[in-house]
Amino acid sequence: ARGAGIRVVMITGDYLKTAIAIARNVNILQPQDNEDLAAMDCARLRPGGEYLGHGDMDLLTSSVRVFARAKPEDKLEIVKSLQRQGAVTAMTGDGVNDAPALNQANIGVAMGIQGTEVAKGASDMILTDDNFCSIVAAVEKGRAIYAGIQKFVAFIMSVHIAEVMQIFFCIVTGIPVMRTPLQILFLILVTDLPPSIALGMEPGEKSILKERPRPKEEPVVLGWMWFSMVLNGAVLSAVIIAVYIISLAFYCEGKIFQSDIDQLEGFQPKLMNARTVAFISLVWSENVRSYTSRSFDKPVWQNLLGNMHMQKAIIMAQICLYVAVLVPFFSTDILQLRGIDVGITGWLVALLGPVVCVVLCEACKLITAFQMERHQKSLADHYAAEDKRLAEAAAKYSMNYQAPPKLTKPVAAEMPAPPQFSAAVIAPPAKEVAAAPPAVEKLAAAEPESQERAQPQAATAKQAPVPASKGSNVGCACFIGPAMTTLAVRTGAARD
Repeated sequence: ARGAGIRVVMITGDYLKTAIAIARNVNILQPQDNEDLAAMDCARLRPGGEYLGHGDMDLLTSSVRVFARAKPEDKLEIVKSLQRQGAVTAMTGDGVNDAPALNQANIGVAMGIQGTEVAKGASDMILTDDNFCSIVAAVEKGRAIYAGIQKFVAFIMSVHIAEVMQIFFCIVTGIPVMRTPLQILFLILVTDLPPSIALGMEPGEKSILKERPRPKEEPVVLGWMWFSMVLNGAVLSAVIIAVYIISLAFYCEGKIFQSDIDQLEGFQPKLMNARTVAFISLVWSENVRSYTSRSFDKPVWQNLLGNMHMQKAIIMAQICLYVAVLVPFFSTDILQLRGIDVGITGWLVALLGPVVCVVLCEACKLITAFQMERHQKSLADHYAAEDKRLAEAAAKYSMNYQAPPKLTKPVAAEMPAPPQFSAAVIAPPAKEVAAAPPAVEKLAAAEPESQERAQPQAATAKQAPVPASKGSNVGCACFIGPAMTTLAVRTGAARD
């Protein structure tokens, strides 16, 4: 989680030392972390019973990773503070008191095995195995889906940019338009769409969790992606235009301009042959580009067959291509393509397109990889500078923090003065009590020093047995003095 840029914060009701020990054990706190800055008692969030202002609260929550002795309302305030800082907060919990914070968080995560129904109802996601690693796996899957959307947009946009460039070039230079409107529609719906959808289902890259989290305001298509789309579209356009010009020169008797071709006798079948070669070359090139587009910076041969959806999409596109150029009537009369008449020469010329395209597109990845690395470095520098600033501010705040005064007087000193009898024993008749109660004997054995301090007081006090009420068979002892303080503290600790 730490490598993915996820900051894990532990909020617990345990005492501070216990929370620190647990955080050390599960690596929430690193060996180099300063416990005074990275862990704190939640009482510091509400000195005097009132919560700190937003500025001071945000300073503390921005750097602290362990919050101890937390109340349910503390969890809610911590989540709100993190959200004010722009963080996307995921809150985990299993109890009823976790429900407000689960509901407030951007993503509430409840435990599916030990979680209460209230916690599950207030959360957005339920862990069926109660395993923190499942959250990290969900983050990885989410990043893979988002990256797939980016690849889908980048591929389909580069294809459309290439289409526009090709038609624009033909119109401006005066050569015959490369394809008819029906051919363009066929390319978009049949041969381009299935590979682009397969890119949206691309499995995540192994290094995806090493990337820095993207800012919430960051657009889906970044600047370097636009550059990559235009560059790859220009490469595809240049390759297909070159194949088309070669085909025009071969089938149209060396003529490539519209005005010259119109003067040829029976020029329409010859122009259809040239367009067919360019059509075949474009489909092959786009299918090859769908493989190169599986990664913005990794080579095409890396995990080449890792996406089974892509194999199905390419097979479908190839079947549609051969139906479009080889099936009589559908190819010649509807799409105006002549796959049989172009001969082996036309198919070999069309093969130049995907070969050259894959080489040039792989070369373009060198530029894209450099831009991606620079973008990730800028994000890392930004987050590092922000973390350093917040840590320094939190350290300064902690240095100026005035801890509440500790209780110096014993509890017994603040108690009302005892009556004249400083010790009294209330006991049943002797025949009903053979020995002191076991609990009293155990307490006396555990507190020898307290008994020694209490003995002088007991020796000077007047001890008078008080007759027990009728039917009483239970005895109790009251020790007025230091032993009472110890007993009260222990009783309170046990009760807490």
